[in-house]
Amino acid sequence: MPSFNNNGNEFAFLDEGDGDPIVLVHGFASNKFVNWVYPGWVDLLLKDGRRVIAIDNRGHGESHKFYSPEDYGAPVMAGDVLALLDHLDIKQADFMGYSMGTRISAFCALAQPERVRSLIFGGMGYGLISGVGNPEPIINGLLADNIRDIEDRTGRAFRAFAEQTKSDRKALAACMQSARKPISEADIAQITAPTLIAVGTKDDVAGDPQRLADLMQNAQVLDIPNRDHMVAVGDKVFKQGVLEFLSELG
Repeated sequence: MPSFNNNGNEFAFLDEGDGDPIVLVHGFASNKFVNWVYPGWVDLLLKDGRRVIAIDNRGHGESHKFYSPEDYGAPVMAGDVLALLDHLDIKQADFMGYSMGTRISAFCALAQPERVRSLIFGGMGYGLISGVGNPEPIINGLLADNIRDIEDRTGRAFRAFAEQTKSDRKALAACMQSARKPISEADIAQITAPTLIAVGTKDDVAGDPQRLADLMQNAQVLDIPNRDHMVAVGDKVFKQGVLEFLSELG
């Protein structure tokens, strides 16, 4: 699997196919395989004639592990994604994020709007602005000696997911401990790129997708029926909606 060096640290990525590039940015505790390859996104987009690029975010997958919260945060991680585009000499791309990857993609659009042809915000609605809850149960769950010791349901769920993905739990905890740089309603209103906001109708993490879309200049909502935050990722309605959205861009 290829990698590139950014400020002395190695970042793993996937780069397959030809055509218009689309950059895939995974969610917290996931990686390029779990979020995008295994659910069929990479094959789907390749068959649609696109060049598919997916990064392992810092602290995740095969990329460099940092153990200080100061080394994380969505703006820093957005810098990694943009550095990958520089490495690949890609001037502009479509961006698709899921959950934390949506936050990272939004910061890419705010930092370098000329690089972003379109945005797909998966698993994140108004929570992009309001936040998605207390991180402490997740941090405690990741650092607990044994999953059986975790009483909080959310903390236990993220610990189980981290174990399933064979993640570095201390690196993930540092990522979750990082300062959350807020995105304001005014920030979101600055984004001009066409945007698809795709959220499961049973997602109790993402926040209201329509409320987010109403703030944006060129956004539409895709409801993913009967899916929660964890299982919406590979849903066929989500996939078909993304293909139609990208097709309409021309």
